[in-house]
Amino acid sequence: MVVLVLTACPIGLRGYLTRWLLEISPGVFTGHVSTRVRDLLWDNTVEMVKDGRAIMVYNTRNEQRLQFRVHHHDWVPTDFDGVQLMMRPNRDDSAPRSNSKQPHGWSNQAKWRMGRRHAGPTK
Repeated sequence: MVVLVLTACPIGLRGYLTRWLLEISPGVFTGHVSTRVRDLLWDNTVEMVKDGRAIMVYNTRNEQRLQFRVHHHDWVPTDFDGVQLMMRPNRDDSAPRSNSKQPHGWSNQAKWRMGRRHAGPTK
């Protein structure tokens, strides 16, 4: 079993993949192909995806019974004591969360709602 997820890929790549796999949702392909076809599909996907991203999950003989392949993606397969997990690296570990660029306090919409709630009924 193979599951291939594409993001921001050319339409031609999606058409190419539908020769062997079913597109169950936009950019999500699944099917049962041989190892040779799976490897060829991955090689052609990496070649055709350009600036897009691709993740492939397929079954194999290990503890989890699956393996990951990633191309141009933030999530990275990482081995933790023999178990493959997908890790999303933290972009900036040094910056504390309190110094974020988001404004502090209430949003304008929240202020409006609170004002309406405390103003009483309208006539």
